[in-house]
Amino acid sequence: MASSSRRLRAFKRWMNSQGIEWSSDAIGFIDTPEQGVSVKALRDLTEGEVAATIPKAACLTIKTSGARDLIRAACLDGCLGLSVALMYEKSLGNKSPWAAYLQLLPDRECLPLVWTLDEVDHLLPGTELHKIVKEDKALIYDDWKESIMPLVDALHLVPDFFGAEQYFAARTLVASRSFQIDDYHGFGMVPLADLFNHKTQAEDVHFTCGTFDSKSDDEDEEGNNNDSYTESAVNGEPANALGCTSDDSNVLEMIMVKDVKTGAEIFNTYGFAGNAALLHRYGFTEPDNPYDIVNIDLELVLYWSSSLFSGRYSRARLSLWRKLDYSGCVSHNAEYFEISFNGEPQVELLILLYIMLLPEDDYCKLDLAFSTACNHKEPISIILSEKCNISWENGSEVNKDLLLTESVCSALLWLADKRESLYGLSSMKDDIEALEKCSRKERKLYHSLMLRVSERRILEKLRTYATVGTELLKTTKRASTRKRMRRTSGPV
Repeated sequence: MASSSRRLRAFKRWMNSQGIEWSSDAIGFIDTPEQGVSVKALRDLTEGEVAATIPKAACLTIKTSGARDLIRAACLDGCLGLSVALMYEKSLGNKSPWAAYLQLLPDRECLPLVWTLDEVDHLLPGTELHKIVKEDKALIYDDWKESIMPLVDALHLVPDFFGAEQYFAARTLVASRSFQIDDYHGFGMVPLADLFNHKTQAEDVHFTCGTFDSKSDDEDEEGNNNDSYTESAVNGEPANALGCTSDDSNVLEMIMVKDVKTGAEIFNTYGFAGNAALLHRYGFTEPDNPYDIVNIDLELVLYWSSSLFSGRYSRARLSLWRKLDYSGCVSHNAEYFEISFNGEPQVELLILLYIMLLPEDDYCKLDLAFSTACNHKEPISIILSEKCNISWENGSEVNKDLLLTESVCSALLWLADKRESLYGLSSMKDDIEALEKCSRKERKLYHSLMLRVSERRILEKLRTYATVGTELLKTTKRASTRKRMRRTSGPV
């Protein structure tokens, strides 16, 4: 591999040849073995300054790749098609129009997708990624076997560049570096744009369509410019957005959205994602990420219910919850409830627990109210109104605090403990100590520990949420009892 300085010089020459314009007095590139290429300010940059423009023709997409006809003939699209385009251009070596750009990229990004199964089982158990990554690995291998392996045989492509290992590697690059460009190009690899590192809620630069009013020069002969690829490189989620999907510009602009001082690194943002999503898509995590969440599977809630009630009882309560038009989040064919960074459970979980724990008379009343209500959300409001002696306006949201009975809080504690047990025998303290001793150079271990710790801290906050709720209820009950005693006592 060429030295970092030679690679950067070659990349700059290539950008000039492709019409990529950037302020060479304003933007500098740092290439290190540990972190790869990052971007820093060579002078003070000001908000609104256009730091660079990138022609769409310089982007590596399904439409611009030399493998365009091959990809079209095979009816490939999305991340599968873009991965084939990337593998094809890499197979050309120095003959590829993107050679100087591609030699700047790593062979693969350190996403869990390319960890061994042993590493996944050892480093990710209990986390939100454990099951998802194993499913991804199986699905992506099937993609290769069904869609790419036949191309290798039929078109006599070099297996060394189109094997399963190369496909997985390409998927990691597409996952972590592709951007949505426009309706015609879909998403693709955007040189220069993908060199900026991510920082949550700290975006310095934003990429958007430019102001030129011309269609793509590469439109196909049918004039079809509506191919839209919105899946990501890993599991069908959106790629990084460039700010618009219009075809009315043939360039992309890099615009400063805040002032940056000389010498500081210039950051992009990949959106608002928790550590599980960041590790899944980009191969890293962030400490104290405010978008972290933990999921409680519906299956776990039903397991809790089965420990207290009969299967028939649980099914009836779950059915009523669904009839009231409630549901959890759904992904990867699983239904779950989110616990936010501050430990607050999704209101739909609280309502389900509340219904599961209703006394039989109140349950029957709720079921009857559903059959006569005009609005599906009204019955639960009626029950809460009667129990708490409050008036309820139509259309208002359910107040979480009113759902926190002692039994609901107890259920939350049970769920938190059971979810915690999935991490294995090591305690959160053990994980924190291991994280403190771990070097960032041990990327897989470091970021998996960061994910475990961030998730377990949320479960700890959930337990605090439930415990505080229980204490508040006890305090309220004691105050109510004293008030009743004062009303009933007096001179004889």
